[in-house]
Amino acid sequence: MKGSTYRRCSCRDPKTGKELGSSCPKRNSRNHCTYSMRQELPPREDGSRRSFARGGYANLKAAQADLDHVRALLGLAEADDPEGVQLISEMLAEVSGEKLPLPDVEETRRRLKAGQDLVGSLTVSEWLDRWLAGKRIRKSGISRYETDIRVHLKPHIGHRRLDRLRVSHLSEMFTAIADANAEILEQNAQRRAAVEELATIPWKGVENRARRKALKAAIDAMPAFRRVTGPATRQHVKATLRAALNDAIGQQIITFNPAAHVEIDPVRKPKALVWTDERVAKWDQTGEKPPPVMVWTPEQTGAFLDFVAEDRLYAMWHLIAFRGLRRGEACGQPWSETNLDRHSLTVTGQLVQDGWEVEASEPKTDSGFRVVALDDDTVGVLERHRKQQEADRAEWGSAWVNTGLVFTQEDGSWLHQAK
Repeated sequence: MKGSTYRRCSCRDPKTGKELGSSCPKRNSRNHCTYSMRQELPPREDGSRRSFARGGYANLKAAQADLDHVRALLGLAEADDPEGVQLISEMLAEVSGEKLPLPDVEETRRRLKAGQDLVGSLTVSEWLDRWLAGKRIRKSGISRYETDIRVHLKPHIGHRRLDRLRVSHLSEMFTAIADANAEILEQNAQRRAAVEELATIPWKGVENRARRKALKAAIDAMPAFRRVTGPATRQHVKATLRAALNDAIGQQIITFNPAAHVEIDPVRKPKALVWTDERVAKWDQTGEKPPPVMVWTPEQTGAFLDFVAEDRLYAMWHLIAFRGLRRGEACGQPWSETNLDRHSLTVTGQLVQDGWEVEASEPKTDSGFRVVALDDDTVGVLERHRKQQEADRAEWGSAWVNTGLVFTQEDGSWLHQAK
């Protein structure tokens, strides 16, 4: 296809306003004219002509370099690839019309082979939306990803081009999250102090009522209590971004994953401690909160089971204590997978919490599917529980919710793990 470079004079006739062109008396003067280039492009699908044109070059060499650049881009699409020819042509027509910089040849080659958009720049926010929409995982997992994206990733890095995301951008994001934590702690402390002060002001008396009213107004103007973004959440945010960027690499959209290289504070997994008599005594005396993972002794477990002996869900507490089922597994255990005659049950599912909603789900891993042996005492407890459930079913009649689960609410509906 035809293409050329040429000199152009933009001087105009003062009377007519038309360009003088080749008749300009200064045309042959050095540095008076600029250079332009034009390259014919493949016709549109309707057969109409189009071209790439650009001017304002200081010298012929610069104009020729861009003409060669345009021809190199046109050469990326094979002659027997009409779709590729049209994509390249549309890209060049847009670049010409919008006066955009010429795209890099190798980057355009990569995008063309990967089936990516040749024009426009995919942002982190756009890619995260596309990535999340394509995930085929349980609803609770999607919700966790969505929270990481909405609360942290989009506000901090969503505007950045995906192919230009760097480790430094992520370091800045996590620094900003840490700074926000400090602000949240300070604001929470201020609000907590105001609430505590309000509780000390008597209700009676004109002066007291005025003080209470003023303090309430001040509290209402303060930010609400908020949770800080702890180390575990920050690690999850990083993991979410890393997974999304790995998929972008797999689709040949990018070649580097900065989330794999950013450094943030590690999460120290809390060690389990046993509730010794000394630790119990210290807790009673000081009220100091113990580590998050505390393990009961056999005596303490027995004391708990004695305490809930008359509870309608005693059989569930017994099963968890003696056979090690997780809370969600016990709540989701069906009678169809519970064989008391053979002294066993099979864990095939669980109830999980998504926000406040509860849904049925399979175990997270293959090892979660397992057969659990039942001792004689546990079988006896479950048999008594089944008789009580049958009595509840008869009492509720047509209002009974037939979930088929071993442990339910009084009307047969699912248990809510947070209640």
